[in-house]
Amino acid sequence: MAVVRPSAEDIDSAAEYFGFDLDAGARTEFLAGVKYTLQSYDVVDELYDDFGPPRAVRRSYRFPQPGYDPLNAWCVTSEIRSVTEGLLSGRRVAIKDNIAVAGIPMMNGSKALAGFVPNRDATVVERILASGATIAGKSVCENFCGSTSSSSSASGPVRNPWDRTRETGGSSSGSAALVASGAVELALGSDQGGSIRLPASLCGIVGLKPTHGLVPYTGAVPIESTIDHLGPMTRTVADAALALTVLAGTDGKDPRQPNQIGVVDYQSALDSGAAGLRVGILAEGFGQPDSRPEVDAQIRSAALRLSETGCTVGEISVPWHRKALHIFAVIFTDCFYQMLNGSSHWFGTDHGDDPELLGHLVSQRRARSEQLSAMIKMTVLCGHYSTKTFGGTSCAKARSLLPHIRAAYDEALRQYDVLVLPTIGRTARTLSAESISDISLNTVANTAPLNLTGHPAISVPAGLMDGLPTGMTIIGRQFDDATVLRVADAFESHCNGFPSPLNMSCAPPKPQ
Repeated sequence: MAVVRPSAEDIDSAAEYFGFDLDAGARTEFLAGVKYTLQSYDVVDELYDDFGPPRAVRRSYRFPQPGYDPLNAWCVTSEIRSVTEGLLSGRRVAIKDNIAVAGIPMMNGSKALAGFVPNRDATVVERILASGATIAGKSVCENFCGSTSSSSSASGPVRNPWDRTRETGGSSSGSAALVASGAVELALGSDQGGSIRLPASLCGIVGLKPTHGLVPYTGAVPIESTIDHLGPMTRTVADAALALTVLAGTDGKDPRQPNQIGVVDYQSALDSGAAGLRVGILAEGFGQPDSRPEVDAQIRSAALRLSETGCTVGEISVPWHRKALHIFAVIFTDCFYQMLNGSSHWFGTDHGDDPELLGHLVSQRRARSEQLSAMIKMTVLCGHYSTKTFGGTSCAKARSLLPHIRAAYDEALRQYDVLVLPTIGRTARTLSAESISDISLNTVANTAPLNLTGHPAISVPAGLMDGLPTGMTIIGRQFDDATVLRVADAFESHCNGFPSPLNMSCAPPKPQ
């Protein structure tokens, strides 16, 4: 099928955008040249139809029935069973709805993707199934994964199992609620600014953002390649280590990954314990604008308790931690605009975006733009203005500062084996409709810097405050996720396990 050809007016519009002054003759010549070039686009479409698209996959699923899902955490439920035995045999897993499961609808939290059914499994889904697990369904995520609360999804607010009037945090909101409530043993989340760790903290579970590139992102909806992460959300550190053992390693498709990643049995690494490790309390992680003093005090107390596991505990300052948030804001804003605008992420690589997903996104985003959340609208308006006015120079300046940020954390991690700080210095807030006045960077002040640097970071429950969970983050050296897990496991053992909400269940029925 031939691609749509431009009109003379389309050429005029493009020329005006770039500041070209075309007379009538030049316009005619350029229009003819563009139409000639577009013949190659026709050929590529024909070749892709012959060789590119995978065969459609049929899998059973069902949408939650009214009253069945009290937390509003499921997008769809399923019973996709593995035919093999492996490390996750017998485990039920929820997949965040920005990660492709072939044959199962995917919305990415937005009606702008409604109706899209991928024909390919994400690499992490392939690995989950190969390990013997059962995929129990897709979990609700926030609108284009662009919210840190849990009220922006097109399917409605996700409720916290500890108190259904409270937020779960975002954007992996459904995954956190399902794990915390006991509906599944583990879930997959994505994290571009804290989207695994924040809901883990507010729901009282374990949330791991692995080292950037350790887990392949292939098959998940991207925001920006340098901050995209996938990782496990679990009730115990041991399960997070088990899941990471399954998920980690190169897939030969994701340009985010280094060519070689050493194979590690993260679960067995826990046997080494944490005795003798050095723990640095990160001073700049406390007293953030969004923090409550009593929560900060609880996290500091939890960090000091690591000395009772055989660790040496001290305090360290990383001034770049406070500055990094503004660098993140510039990169996230400009790149989110490019993503929603349909710009390719992988020029110059063999494995790019899913063409079916990208085509569906571009067409539906335009048709349903009013249904985007307030946070998304604000972000893309700012990104459009920035890109048009500054031409990407602000983003380039921000990127040029990244080596300074990484070096600051690396220096701290030469003095200590891990760094600890609050995941977020407060508990879950009361759910409310999303408002532009509520949009703030403060929520991700302690999480987003680690998306820029790529260091591994895990959030573990630190205790309860007024009956609601708080979370402590443990940061480690790049590709030393094992040490992060060792310290987290030692803390969990010292606490005799983590608390969980009682009498909650939203386990899915089998699809009919």
